[in-house]
Amino acid sequence: GMDYLEMATLTRHLDWQAFLATLPGRRLVIASTKAAISFTKFQFSSTDTVLFGRESAGLPDHVHQIADAAILIPMQANARSLNLAVSVAIIAAEAKRQLSE
Repeated sequence: GMDYLEMATLTRHLDWQAFLATLPGRRLVIASTKAAISFTKFQFSSTDTVLFGRESAGLPDHVHQIADAAILIPMQANARSLNLAVSVAIIAAEAKRQLSE
């Protein structure tokens, strides 16, 4: 967060069920290397919750099963995936760009 932390609203959920309880009326969008839709072709909504998994393992299968949409950052074949912070920044910037237009 560095200089921007005071601009953020952070919520720590007690557990997975507490997080899920915040989703009614929202769309759960997951970022995954298993997705078929590029983040640049996806239409973001102001009610989206975008969820990212761990760098080492991604999101578990049960999260994929309940997601409303799955997006990916296209990568060159045989390239390692981007780190989590970079991936979040890329997708957040695109969502912000779309929602600001």
